Amino acid sequence: MKILVTGGAGYIGSHTARALRHAGFDVTIFDNFSTGHRAFAAGFPTVEGDIREYDSIRNAVDGFDSIMHFAAHAYVGESVINPRKYFDNNVTGGLVLINAAIDAGVRNIIFSSSCATYGIPEQMPITESTPQRPINPYGASKLMFERVLSDYGSAYKLRFVTLRYFNAAGAEESNEIGELHDPEPHLIPRILLAAAGVTSHVDVFGVDYPTPDGTCIRDYVHVSDLAVAHVMAMRYLMDGGESIALNLGTGAPKSVREVIEAARDITECDIEVKIGPRRLGDPPVLVANPELAQKTLGWTAKNGLPEIVSSAWRWMRRCLADPSLSLE
Repeated sequence: MKILVTGGAGYIGSHTARALRHAGFDVTIFDNFSTGHRAFAAGFPTVEGDIREYDSIRNAVDGFDSIMHFAAHAYVGESVINPRKYFDNNVTGGLVLINAAIDAGVRNIIFSSSCATYGIPEQMPITESTPQRPINPYGASKLMFERVLSDYGSAYKLRFVTLRYFNAAGAEESNEIGELHDPEPHLIPRILLAAAGVTSHVDVFGVDYPTPDGTCIRDYVHVSDLAVAHVMAMRYLMDGGESIALNLGTGAPKSVREVIEAARDITECDIEVKIGPRRLGDPPVLVANPELAQKTLGWTAKNGLPEIVSSAWRWMRRCLADPSLSLE
């Protein structure tokens, strides 16, 4: 089966492209390289283009059986400041992509969605039936495209799996790829930058949340576990599975303070912390109930926080030692 991976040079997309290839799929990466890395696409057939440009994506999808769609802007804080950017790419671009796919006869799509679509749920853990009430433009943009998929599925016989990630983290075991953003918005690599001495401290945004230690609680899931879930989702569609949305998380949440302590233990480094105000758009707690993904796909996250932090630390040290990579 031939699969086009949009955003395949990005963090989760690149890990998934490798997992798909390892599973025997014929993979081509489509990316505009605005945030993705050419090194992450090395060894794959690659098409450089933008999902917002119909002719570009229409030509790219010809001859493919399925699409895995990762190409999106994905920073909550930035989305609050610049919602236009998020709706333009994540919604308008998504519409261009799906229209091109339908016109090309592609009827299978795996969509990279987010737990941000749930907003601030009244109950934890979060199931797929939890009301979706996003509190930031990023989450709203993901929810809009979920609804597009649902309507297109009914009208055009499109089949899809929507995968709502919780907090992706970690790096591939081979240490060939990992998380590499500039600037780096995510907690674990920011902690590790402080551990490595690249930054003087790690900022903690808010210690007055209604949680046991006052810091936000999140469900951290290893990026390699997410990649495996995408392979399983593709096989599910190949076997005739019905369209479905699934949460991908561990169900084992950790607070910001707990993540910092785990990093101190693994790196054996002192990590200075500076307390700042809450960030706009941050829910206090997000925890997955992953039972439906287990039942539907047979998927369970294999890695916990120690494996996530250890793999991220190995990747961090490689980046700092390799002039072709940059974390500063």
